Formats: sequence, C-alpha cells, structure tokens
Amino acid sequence: MADVNEKLLRSIIAEVLAEMKVDGPGEAVSFKGTSAVKTAPASGDNSWFQVMGPAQPGTSRDEVIIAVGPAFSEGQNTSIVGIPHRDIIRQIVAGIEEEGLKARVIKVYRSSDVAFVAVEGDRLSGSGICVALQSKGTSIIHQRDLQPLSNLELFPQAPLITLETYRAMGKNAAKYAKGESPTPVPMMNDQMARPKYQALSALLHIKETKYVVIGKPADEVRVNL
Repeated sequence: MADVNEKLLRSIIAEVLAEMKVDGPGEAVSFKGTSAVKTAPASGDNSWFQVMGPAQPGTSRDEVIIAVGPAFSEGQNTSIVGIPHRDIIRQIVAGIEEEGLKARVIKVYRSSDVAFVAVEGDRLSGSGICVALQSKGTSIIHQRDLQPLSNLELFPQAPLITLETYRAMGKNAAKYAKGESPTPVPMMNDQMARPKYQALSALLHIKETKYVVIGKPADEVRVNL
C-alpha cells in the first residue's frame, strides 16, 4: 500500500483552506517552508474524458452504467492512492465487456455521496445496474429501486481497492445485469487503513463536494481508453 505523502496532504489542506471563505479578519493558513505541490487535478491530459451533454435514460438491457462523482477527472484525476482515473475506468469497462455487456459512463453533479451518485446512475441505466465511483476511489454496485444506502456490493476502503478489484466490480455488475447472483468481490481488510487515510479522505471529499451543482442533471461522457 502506498504511504500517505506528507507534502501532498499539506498541499491539499492548504488548497482547501485557501478556497474557504472565512468571516472576519484573518489570513489564509499557509505552511511555511513547504513548497507548493500541485494535486492531481492540476496535471495530466484529461482529453480521454469528454463530457457530451445531458445523459438520457438507457433503453438497452445489456448496458451497465459507470457513474462518477462531480470532481472526477476534473478536480481530481487519481484515486486516494494515486491510481489514475483512466485506468480505473478502463478496468471496470473491461470487466463489463468480458461478460458480454456494454459499459456507459455518466458524470453526476448533484451529490458527492457515492450512494446518491449510484441512484442517479441506475435510474439512467438500461439494465438498472450501476457502478458508482467517488473521485477518491470509493465504489458501490447499486440496483434501481434499492434505497440509496442499500447496495448490491460496497467497497468503502478506497486505499485497498486495486485495479484487479475494479475489474472484478465490472464483471459482477454485468452479472447482476444478466440476472445472476455472483459471489461478492473479495476485499482486503486492513484495520490501519482507515486511521491512516482518514484525514486525506476527508479532505478529498471536501474537494469533491466543491464541484457539486445542485439540480444539474448528469452528463453523458465519452471515454477514450
């Protein structure tokens, strides 16, 4: 597992605090002696991720939607442990296609909560099945008509999710769409992951929430993998 990068953590804290509006006198918090380190959104070619306009409900029962959060490939372009978003999408799509189904990507703006990203995704999915992703990597597989906090499979510990796990998510999502009952994707369990990444996870969630646009419908996304 990758170690938390102290400079990255400091830069994210500084960026979040600098963009927060503080009432009354005072100065933005800074970290003296620490050079500015740009976080994921400031670098990388995101031309692979093209927003195409409002997404329409699907009519094909052989499609599975991949719904991503509002900062995905814009405010952030890697997971909490540095896995590029492009690689994550590539693996989920590959898993879906290995089961003979089609993947469709949408971007959700109304919420940064992965459960509500999933609800919007499965409502647009022709099969009613959606894989939802927060920008930091937290994921769920959700089915239409389930309550937001219910799910088919939950992957809450983003630092432990590997590319192989994302591919397996895609495969299982496709199996659910075909009416099967697959064995849930196995996940590693590390009791230290939560305390180790808790602060960084909270900051990345704050960053994602800044991209929420209340009332904005989801957009269709064309991905070049």
